Amino acid sequence: MNKHSSNKKEVIAIVGATASGKTDYSIELAKQIDGEIISADSRLVYKGFDIGTAKPTIEERCGIPHYMIDIVEPEFEYSAGLYKQEANQKIQEIFSKGKIPIIVGGTGLYIDILLKNYDLPQIEANRELRNELYKLDYAELKNILSKFDPESAENINSNDKKKIIRAIEIVKHTGKTLAESRGIKEKEYDIKWLGRNFPRDILYSRIDKRVDIMVETGLVEETKHLLEKHGRIPNLVNTIGYREILGYIDNQYSLDEAKELLKKNTRNYAKRQLTWFRKNDEIEWNVYPEKLKK
Repeated sequence: MNKHSSNKKEVIAIVGATASGKTDYSIELAKQIDGEIISADSRLVYKGFDIGTAKPTIEERCGIPHYMIDIVEPEFEYSAGLYKQEANQKIQEIFSKGKIPIIVGGTGLYIDILLKNYDLPQIEANRELRNELYKLDYAELKNILSKFDPESAENINSNDKKKIIRAIEIVKHTGKTLAESRGIKEKEYDIKWLGRNFPRDILYSRIDKRVDIMVETGLVEETKHLLEKHGRIPNLVNTIGYREILGYIDNQYSLDEAKELLKKNTRNYAKRQLTWFRKNDEIEWNVYPEKLKK
């Protein structure tokens, strides 16, 4: 790994779009450099969200310790601030073993808040405002956020009501955009940024294949189980993968139509991820041994 002039310890970040091979890449790298992996995916924290989130199985992890996976029930409103606190603890635990932390994921906000050391605004939930906003549909919420913070409105998944509402809550309270209200402290670590990507046609083909495999391996059954166990909680109905299958379960469209919609929504999500990460000019894309470039 590269050596840095500072005395800070090094953390590796592997980022990129969904279906870009981050999991396989990170596991192979962890084997080579004696690393352990910390997930930076806002959906992998939830227990039971397995097939629909492409969560790596125990077998797929190849004996490499993984953290920040399966830590809360889906009813829990997990936040970026809490992620930063708990992931930092895991980084220190890995350092204490003499190993290298590898942060892996596609949730850009989680990764940047953790590694760029954003100072998050400490703003309590405004229940009255939230109750009013939850009555609005996605388009109306995005329209409100666009008036205050066009950049955040563009970057936040337009189908993630919770995140849009929280963003509106913050900008209304502070009178600033999210970027302005997130002060940046001095970074705690030296970061080696590695990016995974493919030409668009190949990436989209990988996404389509992943969706087909998800359905073949039980995505419909998993969605029905989660629905029976938890009901129509926001984290279920707002998660790509489950949302489309719920439409099939509700007879809004056929299974083939649900699969095509899931492929389309995943491709759109991949575009947003790449737009986020391309703003970081420290990322080196598709580097390291050819063996890792699967």
